[in-house]
Amino acid sequence: MSEGEKLERLMKLKGAVAAGKFTMDGKLVEHKGNLPKDIAEMVAMMCAANTMMGTMQANGFTKLTGMKWTPFHGWAVAAGDYAVCVMGTYGVFVEMNKADFNEIFKTLMEVAK
Repeated sequence: MSEGEKLERLMKLKGAVAAGKFTMDGKLVEHKGNLPKDIAEMVAMMCAANTMMGTMQANGFTKLTGMKWTPFHGWAVAAGDYAVCVMGTYGVFVEMNKADFNEIFKTLMEVAK
């Protein structure tokens, strides 16, 4: 499946308004939806930073608790009417009142493989 096909699959999720792929150093690879490119580039940096922070936290939780928190898979932030959900280097913005978060994370796991 190409990057474009993966993003199209994310855009078909209920409530999706934008989807993108980023690199771990914060560069935008590709995006679709209702975000201007300059905003999508800023979001790519935020996604990379939050993913790095989540990875560090998962490693720390594993060491501190003895529980299995690794490997780190992804994260979500929900605020106002929207949420951003990320797994690997793919993310999707969704309207919370329309979103099925189980389906979102299932699809993100499949796309991020």
